[in-house]
Amino acid sequence: MRQHMHKLQPKVSIITVVYNDVRGIEYTIRSVMKQTYAELEYIIIDGASTDGTLAVIDRYREEVSVLISEKDAGIYDAMNKGLAAATGDYVLFLNSGDELYEDMTLEKVFSAADNADIYYGETKLIDEERNIVGDRRHKNPKQFDWKSFRYGMNICHQAIYVKRTIAEPYDLQYALSADIDWVIRAAKKARKIVNVNQYVAKYLVGGLSQKRHLQSLKERYAIFQKHYGTFANVVNHGVIAARLILHRLKHGRTRA
Repeated sequence: MRQHMHKLQPKVSIITVVYNDVRGIEYTIRSVMKQTYAELEYIIIDGASTDGTLAVIDRYREEVSVLISEKDAGIYDAMNKGLAAATGDYVLFLNSGDELYEDMTLEKVFSAADNADIYYGETKLIDEERNIVGDRRHKNPKQFDWKSFRYGMNICHQAIYVKRTIAEPYDLQYALSADIDWVIRAAKKARKIVNVNQYVAKYLVGGLSQKRHLQSLKERYAIFQKHYGTFANVVNHGVIAARLILHRLKHGRTRA
């Protein structure tokens, strides 16, 4: 899986959260197993799956640094367990069904610059047959800081590497959008943020129900209001709505 490299590398903890995803988990595990990066810790947090997911994980158990399988209070509670177990210099959340972009993704990320607080890159969207279906509608900002999310989450969570010393636990009051709040809080602490200017992840396209989508939008609004203020949030959401209308008129559909 990993070969020794002479250059001193930061240790990376990749954390995968999974619950009853026997179809997707193996793709994620194999994308991590293929990495040639030397300093890699792989942590899987399973929510006590009952569909055969654990049997798949067991096939790769020797390559998994930490496996926790128990009931949790939701995805962000599980992610907090992974964060607490991590010992790496950096953490990456690569959830079940998602993949690292290619076999040397980690080398490319950490060769972009030394000692950044956050590294980020671009993401390709894939379907359940693992076909690439395109790019995300929101392009990465060329330069990213804590204010960059004011018009929406324009960096995919699977494509952002955060120094563990600035990675606080996820706020469990948010059931669907705590990742946005988490990244903003980390970015507020970051002194050096580096765009690696290449694809680093494949994100599995999956639809939330309309009811949960509405809940997600409400949570995002509350998060943006907390970080950016009420007036700015109202103005920013007007910009978001205008951009979405223009995108629909241009393309006739929307993508993640």
